[in-house]
Amino acid sequence: MSTPEPLRRAVPSAGAPVRQAPTAPSRRGRNAVLTLAAAAATGALLLATQTGADAAVQGSLAAGTQFYKDPASQVAKWVAANPGDSRASVISKRIASQPQGIWFANYRPDTITSDVRTITSAAAGVGQVPVLVVYEIPNRDCGGASAGGAPDLASYDAWVARFAAGLGAGQSVVILEPDSISLTTCLTAQQQSDRFASLSRAGATIRSAAPNAKVYLDGGHSTWNTASEQANRLRNAGILNNASGFFTNVSNFNTTGGEVGYSKSVLSALGNPGNLHAVIDTSRNGNGPAGGGAWCDPSGRAIGTYPTAATGDAAIDAFLWVKPPGEADGCAAAAGTFSADVAYQLAANAQDPTAPPTATPSSTPSTPPATSPAPGSPSPSPTTQPPTTQPPTGTAACSIAYRANSWSNGFTADVTVKNTGSAPISSWTLSWTYGGDQKVTSAWNAKVTQSGATVTASDLGYNGGLAAGSSTAFGFQGTFASANPLPTAFTLNGATCTTA
Repeated sequence: MSTPEPLRRAVPSAGAPVRQAPTAPSRRGRNAVLTLAAAAATGALLLATQTGADAAVQGSLAAGTQFYKDPASQVAKWVAANPGDSRASVISKRIASQPQGIWFANYRPDTITSDVRTITSAAAGVGQVPVLVVYEIPNRDCGGASAGGAPDLASYDAWVARFAAGLGAGQSVVILEPDSISLTTCLTAQQQSDRFASLSRAGATIRSAAPNAKVYLDGGHSTWNTASEQANRLRNAGILNNASGFFTNVSNFNTTGGEVGYSKSVLSALGNPGNLHAVIDTSRNGNGPAGGGAWCDPSGRAIGTYPTAATGDAAIDAFLWVKPPGEADGCAAAAGTFSADVAYQLAANAQDPTAPPTATPSSTPSTPPATSPAPGSPSPSPTTQPPTTQPPTGTAACSIAYRANSWSNGFTADVTVKNTGSAPISSWTLSWTYGGDQKVTSAWNAKVTQSGATVTASDLGYNGGLAAGSSTAFGFQGTFASANPLPTAFTLNGATCTTA
């Protein structure tokens, strides 16, 4: 397609990109390639500052765990097919040499057990631990770019049982349903409750069939839902009894330090249960997020910390490569296809693999979401449905950060609302006027309406309270015919805001 639909969080699309391992022996799975320590320059420095006591601790995976390297990954096949390419040596050394997640995203109930067994048997044969990504929840991605999944929850439950039957007695890591807990805006309260119950059953089914499997639920990421909201959702999805923890940053660029801090905040909100830990996707976060909120194959990114269980942090089980470095988001190439140009840039901006890290990069405090999950589909909804109406109350002193990412006749915008006054705000309504012909088409984390050139955004109840000095964020997707100038004036609850 000439103008690819943006992927909300650069999550692999369900069309060409995200694909499940077919029947043996070609066992292909939407490779979620490994991640490199392009943060090495930054990460290595941070690691070096850790104390001896920090380095002595370790998550629930043994520090020496070796993750499975799939010889049939897209990047491995490209390297084998292009030995004379000038980019091949760097891509081979810094990406293809590393383990990666293997995605199961095609609904094939008759072959799923053998598909999984092919991977787990191969991994056991070389003494490695496979990272298996389950991506089959009904109505996944809220019908967006990665739409698909099982036809209904009963079918999903049965499919998961067959998936679990292929895991065997060996150790494995199961990344259970990216976005399934963070992104639920398209679901009614009952549908959300039903989904969370099904995820809880899935975790129990997998752990019962394969006691050595570690199951991680969707923890979103540090710039999406707040830690307390994500913890509430995870609790409702059975994490306390039926999982080993949660994963964060899948297909995103947030820094490892930020994700570590966020993960610890989520664990704290869960009550710091000793049996739960986090794993973090570091596949392309070596240089952190791109400026302006760019998410679709942004330039200047780098692979992050190489896959390892030697995190040096009791709260973090592993740094993994869940999103395959080199797999396009849909701008540099069709979503999910391997792009040597993208892979080379990610690899060239990083250091060569050396010894994996022995301590966790220093964490930074978790902050409320500052960017949207992504364009193209409805937004994350609160666990409890907000009131139908939420009138604004209280005066405001405010600062607004508006960041837009445009493509041909389309754009997304991330808006951060900060209460700069001395009194709390119990709910908010933000207004601005466009100077072009922009039209808002969908939104997340706020109710957004438009009348002519005037746009009004209001909280959803769960994110209405803003203490003095605190902030919240929402986003939306829109279209324009000729130009997309940034708005310059914002009003919050009747007060004129400054812009950041």
